Amino acid sequence: MNILKKLIAVGMVVVASVAGIQTAQAGSEDKAAVQAFYDFLSNPGSEEHANTFMASTSDDWESIGNYSGKNKNKKAFAGQMGGFAKLIPDMNWAIEEKIRKGDRVIVRSRATGTPVGPLFGVDGEGRSFEILTIDIHTLKGGKIVKSYHVEDWAGALQQLKGQ
Repeated sequence: MNILKKLIAVGMVVVASVAGIQTAQAGSEDKAAVQAFYDFLSNPGSEEHANTFMASTSDDWESIGNYSGKNKNKKAFAGQMGGFAKLIPDMNWAIEEKIRKGDRVIVRSRATGTPVGPLFGVDGEGRSFEILTIDIHTLKGGKIVKSYHVEDWAGALQQLKGQ
């Protein structure tokens, strides 16, 4: 009987260990996908970062956050980021906090940059901006499937106007 109990206990430890390894691998895949998103935001002109972003998001990924109610697919999002690369060549998107809850990762970050031309119609005359951003990423199978986001672009425009 003691041998049977020991075998069961060893089996349970092995199963728990394997499950833990799988969870850790899924967690590291999720971390890599989220990091790839912010690496792309900080390097929107980089083909390497664009390709990594594309690989880290599902085929039906959606960017949800503009006020028109029209979500962007990853091709449209990548195109928008290409425009930002030209307009804000020093853009940086720094992660300040990540919170994991189930299949979601909530990220608080800070975006900074100095536009070389008018941003949303405002010519900042060489001024920089620093804004708070919040994103909620839903992940499945190590890929981001949906990203809700809020950025303080009104605050950026105030800073660029010198107010």
